Amino acid sequence: MDIVEIRRLKKYFRDGSQVVKALDGIDLSIEKGKFTVIVGASGSGKTTLLNTIAGLYEPTEGTVTVDGMDLSKMGEEQLTVFRRRRIGFVFQGYNLIPELTVKENIVFPLALDDTRPDPAYFSGLVHLLGLDNYLDARPHMLSGGAQQCTAIARALITKPSIVLADEPTGSFDMKTTQNVAGLLKMTAATFRQTLLVITHNLDLAQLADRVVRLQDGKIVR
Repeated sequence: MDIVEIRRLKKYFRDGSQVVKALDGIDLSIEKGKFTVIVGASGSGKTTLLNTIAGLYEPTEGTVTVDGMDLSKMGEEQLTVFRRRRIGFVFQGYNLIPELTVKENIVFPLALDDTRPDPAYFSGLVHLLGLDNYLDARPHMLSGGAQQCTAIARALITKPSIVLADEPTGSFDMKTTQNVAGLLKMTAATFRQTLLVITHNLDLAQLADRVVRLQDGKIVR
């Protein structure tokens, strides 16, 4: 079963009098429960594709369906709720709230819906990511790897349909990259999450079930 279905997707941006074809005719399906990596050079369209799947960009042409929902048929308010409940995000820069503790950062998406985490799920998640002893700490007290693990836990806390990760190990050395990448894959597999990662890191790509290559806004075989 496919969690993401993309058909004839085009996304163009205007730069003055020029039209930039960021995505130029993408057909792609992402299988549920799998770890898929998208690789490509800078400017190949990776981030644009991820943002379009997230509903942050509206396609110029084509359709994007996520978890059975055609994003183009949803209003902005619907999209906001859909993203919060169905899509987990992991960013290169962590995007943690500095005033909140690790625990408060992790459960923040649930707090927006005035709901509480499943205690067993929360406990298993933070234990798997090695955060048991840091729940009362502030982000600035953590290493980069621990901050990214906090971001991964936050992305997974709502039990989303898919987790989207944009260069999640981009600023790390090789050892931390391997640790965080391994934890990301293991956590997604343990909780049966679908994981879509964009990266230039070939070590991370080797952990994936499938690698998709982008070049000049097109998928290359």
